[in-house]
Amino acid sequence: MIKRVSLLMLSILMMMTVAVQSYSKEYKMKVKIITAKGDVNINLLPDKSPVTVANFVNLAKKGYYDGLKFHRVIDNFMAQGGDPTGTGMGGPGYQFEDEVNNGLNFSKAGKLAMANAGPGTNGSQFFITTVPTEWLNGNHTIFGEVASEADLDVVKKLSNGDVMTKVVVEGDVDAFLKTQKNRVDSWNKTLKQNFPNKF
Repeated sequence: MIKRVSLLMLSILMMMTVAVQSYSKEYKMKVKIITAKGDVNINLLPDKSPVTVANFVNLAKKGYYDGLKFHRVIDNFMAQGGDPTGTGMGGPGYQFEDEVNNGLNFSKAGKLAMANAGPGTNGSQFFITTVPTEWLNGNHTIFGEVASEADLDVVKKLSNGDVMTKVVVEGDVDAFLKTQKNRVDSWNKTLKQNFPNKF
């Protein structure tokens, strides 16, 4: 009896592991941030931060980030952008929860994470770290990582005011967004209300 229970538990654990792995493999996405200083290629992590990735790729797909500036760049720290006002105070008109308990941390440089004004205040602003920033652990949702050292070097060259000419997302974007359909529909409704001439 005990042996049967053990085998059953083992089977369930294996199925759960396969399910997590297949989710991760099924929705592979990357983003390219095109700037005058070069392109920044980033691998997104939908298996770790599904809501945050859905928000980002939905905005990017709609062209929300195209033409926006990196309004806050601090040497040996990070480059921040995604604010339509360019002041550090703007956003899409909605907010959503953090996903900080996802096993990711800021122990290495090159993390793509959400900027916020406190818990549950994520919108459209994001930053890319250029050094390890472990003091940010638990406060900002990580949802991507630069693809290479060359991409990190481009981030390190950025200055205040540099423009994101275009932000391009590639991969299983449409299929992934369907997994967050209700949330995405709500976001898009707000975007149309707040930016009637853009969306």
